[in-house]
Amino acid sequence: MKAKLVSSIAAAAALLLAIPAAAEGDAARGAELFKKCIACHTVEAGGRNKVGPRLHGVFGRRAGGVADYKYSPALTSSSMVWTAETIDALFAEGPDKVTPGSKMPLQTLSNRQDRADLIAYMRQATGGNP
Repeated sequence: MKAKLVSSIAAAAALLLAIPAAAEGDAARGAELFKKCIACHTVEAGGRNKVGPRLHGVFGRRAGGVADYKYSPALTSSSMVWTAETIDALFAEGPDKVTPGSKMPLQTLSNRQDRADLIAYMRQATGGNP
């Protein structure tokens, strides 16, 4: 019985550690970080595609899923769905690792809090589930 309880506690702790950084993010600070992204992306409803696709509605959308944007074959054939976790991985590891063959330039954010803040802003600005 004690071993089962310890195992359950360990499993719960692992789940807590897996909670995406975005849960703790500061959207206002994330807006500042996103300024580097506006050369390529828009976030507002009805926003246009730029060098990169518009990001409104990105959470829960399949990678390569904006119909009127010309993606690389790597993203059009991808089955990845954009979530806080996949966006976090994109900026932690880099597009060359998470979306190899995509057109996105190599950009990373090594600081977990920076990624959390950016994701919090993106959720707010793109109509994502806060």
